Amino acid sequence: MMFEGRRICGAALLSMALVAGMAAVASAEELSVDKIVESTNRVAYYQGQDGRARVKMTITDSQGRTRSRAFVILRRDDEIEGDSSDKATGKQKMYVYFRRPADVNKMVFLVWKEPTGDDDRWLYLPALDLVKRIAASDKRTSFVGSHFFYEDVSGRSPELDHHELVKTSDTYYVIRNTPKDPSSVEFDHYDMWIHRTSFVPIRTEYFDSAGERTRLYEVLEVKKIDGYATIIRSRMSDLRSGGNTLLEYDSVAYNQDLPEEVFSERYLRNPPNQYLR
Repeated sequence: MMFEGRRICGAALLSMALVAGMAAVASAEELSVDKIVESTNRVAYYQGQDGRARVKMTITDSQGRTRSRAFVILRRDDEIEGDSSDKATGKQKMYVYFRRPADVNKMVFLVWKEPTGDDDRWLYLPALDLVKRIAASDKRTSFVGSHFFYEDVSGRSPELDHHELVKTSDTYYVIRNTPKDPSSVEFDHYDMWIHRTSFVPIRTEYFDSAGERTRLYEVLEVKKIDGYATIIRSRMSDLRSGGNTLLEYDSVAYNQDLPEEVFSERYLRNPPNQYLR
């Protein structure tokens, strides 16, 4: 793991690095489950007013064969009324522009996140010059052939699950999340290991109704960027198929003053190149 220019390995050392770089927070006894979940959602999806990153995706199948994709993610939080603390669950827009390989070059994934309802999602396929609306029922399907789902990329709303604090250690909160509508998902519940100081979600395990693990999300590297603890390497594994997808983030930047018009259907066919370099 990398933190403020220093490489550190192991979960225990991850804790030490994050504690050294951030102020202490209240103990588990002083935090409600809802507050832990809100803080985690903020760190995972809402740091800064907006953000930009280059991403390399490496997909490995069960036989060890790999293929890669490269894209740029732009993200903007909508202005909201009331207390700024609501930013952790407010409306949000994401624009994902693919560069490589050639068969996905210029493909665009656009999300308008609605915290109290279904997100709006579009996929532009340049080879067909087709804008495809992604149905709400498809959010738990593969994102461009990877082991991440569409919902993993844009973020699952905390309002969709019941949350229970099942364990607290010196390093982590472990939160069990159970869907309010079991028929809408393929899992029974998922457990998240949340770093107690930074609220970075370090590990997420998905379980089926028989209690068997089906998917595993792991954070492999964290770096402090512009004052924010930022995930720069992560991996999603399918524990049934044996395959996995690695994400590596580069050129991460926050508070870039990205205009709202970038996140519109108009820019699906006409990418805003000045923000994608």
